[in-house]
Amino acid sequence: MKLALTDLIEQMPRDDLASTRAFYASRPAGVGPSSLQELLVVRASRVVDPTASRAVEHALDIEGRSVSVRVVTPKDGDVNGVYLYLPGGGFYMSSAASADARSMRLADEVGVVVVTVDYRLAPEFPWPAAPDDCEAVALWLLDVAAERFGTTRLAIGGVSAGATLVTTTLLRLRDRGLAKAFSGAVLEAGTYDVSAQTPAGRTISDEYFIEAYVGHVDDRTLPDISPTFGDLSGLPPTLVVVGSEDVVLAENLAMVARLSAAGNDVDLRLYPDVPHGFTNHPTPVARRAASDMGAWLGQCLDGESE
Repeated sequence: MKLALTDLIEQMPRDDLASTRAFYASRPAGVGPSSLQELLVVRASRVVDPTASRAVEHALDIEGRSVSVRVVTPKDGDVNGVYLYLPGGGFYMSSAASADARSMRLADEVGVVVVTVDYRLAPEFPWPAAPDDCEAVALWLLDVAAERFGTTRLAIGGVSAGATLVTTTLLRLRDRGLAKAFSGAVLEAGTYDVSAQTPAGRTISDEYFIEAYVGHVDDRTLPDISPTFGDLSGLPPTLVVVGSEDVVLAENLAMVARLSAAGNDVDLRLYPDVPHGFTNHPTPVARRAASDMGAWLGQCLDGESE
C-alpha cells in the first residue's frame, strides 16, 4: 500500500525528513491509557502553565448545563474569521488548555479567533455527552459570532477524537440545514469506525478509549458514533491531514473516499514518516503541516462574504 501511496505523499526537503525521523527514533512510541486508573494518572500529569497563554476561558450556559470554552484572539486584533476547534485525546483525556499554544499560533498567522471546546469526557460522561457539547457550542457560535467576534466567517477542525467529533457535529448541523454555515472543516487523523465492522476499524478495536466512550452502546455503527456509516452528503469543503505511519491511516483514506463519493469537496494531505498526533510534535514535518492547514483555512475564510 505504501508504494501505491507514494504519489500522494507531500514532498519534503531531505534535511527536514532526516530531522523528523531522528525525533521519532529517540522518542518512545505513545501508548494510550488501558484502564481507568492509568487514565486518571495521565490526566493528573497534564498540567498546563496558565502564564504561557493568553486564552480566556468562558463557561457557557447552554440548555441548562455549563460548557467551557477557551477563546484566543489574534494578537493584532484583526479578525478574518472564527475557528471552532475540538481537541483530541480519545474522548477521555482531552484538554482545551493543552491546545492553547497551537491556538495562539493559528490565531496570529491566519487572523482567526480560535474557540476550543472543553467537552465532557468519558468514562464519567460517555457518548453522547461529547458530541452534545460540541453541537451546542457550534449552535451558540452561529448565534453569537457576528455580535461577539465581528464576523460570520466560520470554520471547524479537530485532531484525532476531535476530528471524529467535527464530523459528527457537522452531520448534526447538516440535519438542521446548518452545516454549510461553516466554510471549511479540517480533519486531523480522525477515528471514524469504533464498531470494528470495517478492516480499518478493527485495527483499534482493543483500545480502552472505545470501551470508555461507547461501552454501554450495543450498536456502535450509529453515525453519531462511527460517522463512516453515515450519509456524508451536504458537508462543507474538507481538508484531511494524516501521517503515512498513522495507525488510523486506512480509516482516513476511507473517509476521504466516502466524503468524495458523497459529493463533497475534499483535499487530502498525507505527510511522510510521521505517526498519529504528529501535528502536535516539534518537527519540521509538523511545522509544514501547520503552515499548510493555516493556508487552507485562510483560503476558505477569504472565500466567504460577510
